[in-house]
Amino acid sequence: MRLAAHDVAVRRGGVEVLHGIDLTLDGAEAVALVGPNAAGKSTMLRALLGLLPLARGEVRLDGRPIEAWSPEARARHVALVAAEEAAFGALTVRDRVALGRYPHRGPFLPFRPADEAAVDAALAATGIAHLARRALHSLSAGETQLASLARGLAQQPQLLLLDEPGAHLDVGHQLRLFRILDEARARGVGVLAVVHDLQRAAAWAARMVLLAQGRVVLTGTPAEVLSSPECARVFEVTIQRHELSGSAQAVYSFEEPR
Repeated sequence: MRLAAHDVAVRRGGVEVLHGIDLTLDGAEAVALVGPNAAGKSTMLRALLGLLPLARGEVRLDGRPIEAWSPEARARHVALVAAEEAAFGALTVRDRVALGRYPHRGPFLPFRPADEAAVDAALAATGIAHLARRALHSLSAGETQLASLARGLAQQPQLLLLDEPGAHLDVGHQLRLFRILDEARARGVGVLAVVHDLQRAAAWAARMVLLAQGRVVLTGTPAEVLSSPECARVFEVTIQRHELSGSAQAVYSFEEPR
């Protein structure tokens, strides 16, 4: 399964906010979308999923135009986990996660054992099974974020798009989050995530896409992107790479220019 955008432009309020976007996401791939605030990252995710009209260009899912897919068929293959999702009133956590099964069963069919198993697995993977009976409005921001991720996992997509999945999570839950994403990738799921923590993005992703002012500035490995003058310019920082003895990983430091 491949999601591919070519020369995508989006206009909002009469202003073009995405310009000539080219991007692909394949199964079993981990891609970090990075960029400063207001770069257009959230808009880009929604455009990729066909949730925004395009001013020009095209997005294809498995070779077919994204608009040719029904919402249900599209959702069986691609899931979006947004940074801030509505609390859905008095729904319980389990009810919220169960909404991820809607594309597989329709609005009126009863839950099957496979649906129950998918919900149970998503609650367990995110570590929130103990919250299953809690009302969403009673959760902390971090718990709400994990419930949204669980809903996306219960959808059992082939491609998973995440908008700031680490928002509101403490360091322990962030480690769990990226382990979950790694496990999904190992199962063949392609993952594209907006990540603000550049160090975390570098440690997790195989490919990094740098977005600024609605344009893809650079695409490459994390080392290529973070070592580039374009990245330092976009974030208005100086970036230094520090090799760790006996490790293939590197640590990056970020400072204001002097």
